[in-house]
Order: sequence, then C-alpha cells, then structure tokens
Amino acid sequence: MPTFMCSLNWTDQGIRSIKDAPKRAKAAQDLAKKVGVEIKQVYLTSGDSDLLVILDTPNGDNVAKFALALGSQGSVRTRTARIWPQSEFQKLISELP
Repeated sequence: MPTFMCSLNWTDQGIRSIKDAPKRAKAAQDLAKKVGVEIKQVYLTSGDSDLLVILDTPNGDNVAKFALALGSQGSVRTRTARIWPQSEFQKLISELP
C-alpha cells in the first residue's frame, strides 16, 4: 500500500486554539477513515513544519481528499509527498535497466 507524508503547519487560527489540538487530532483520524486513509504516525516537529503525519492509502486520490478536507477546516496548511520505505527503494533500484 502506498505511503505518504503530510507536513502540517498551524495557521493563525490553529495556533491560537492549540489547546483544542487533541480534539482536532481525533477529528482528523475520523476524517481519514471516511476518505480511505489510515494515519500511521503523527509527530510534533521542529524546523519548517509543525507536524509530520505518515499515511497509508490505496491511492493518491484519497490523500488529496484528506489534505483538502483537513486544510478546509482552517487550522493547518498541508504539503504532501509520496514516500517509499528503504526496502521498496532498494527494490526500485534493483529493477533499473
């Protein structure tokens, strides 16, 4: 199953209501399930992003739906990328012509 990472940054609205973050996290879990995405891990980060979310899903369309729906709630902005674990990366390299 494809894996994606979603980097999140709090908006002004999101950081002002940071104490609601646990409720928003639960709502994000529910939203993910509705669109066919499984949230595998969530990390608080330092640097360019505030949060990093690891997602599994059968296809990228589901991730796009999740990111759009999550962003439309106004607490975070999202950036999403497909990621491959080391074993899959090595397999891709072994199949190069």
